Amino acid sequence: MSKAEIDGVAAEFFSAFDNRGGKAADVDRVRRLIVPGGVLIKAGPEFTVYTVEEFIEPRQQLLAEGRLVSFNEWETAERTETVGAIASRFSEYRKSGILDGVPFEGGGTKTMQFVLTPDGWRIAAVSWCDRP
Repeated sequence: MSKAEIDGVAAEFFSAFDNRGGKAADVDRVRRLIVPGGVLIKAGPEFTVYTVEEFIEPRQQLLAEGRLVSFNEWETAERTETVGAIASRFSEYRKSGILDGVPFEGGGTKTMQFVLTPDGWRIAAVSWCDRP
């Protein structure tokens, strides 16, 4: 059951900013999926460490202003290892959308660290590196 639950949390995280077909992205979902004090790290090309709010705010602004539309990000492959109440997941992903009127596609690698909380599996940390 743990793997299925972790799969579900990962899928929710990847789909939090999906706004295809004019639907509103559910960015609040990120707050529910990550433990208090969780961290998100962009490994490159510009190394940046974010709190949950620092991660959400610029992305929510892009979506609210309509600058980012038809956005979708999805996992294409994963490897998850669970030991007791901790888990580590490496994911390959793709993404596409339209930013400021210009279509784009890309992808990269993400690693997520999970912990089993009284409320179920949650994300403790996410690190990623985008590739064009």
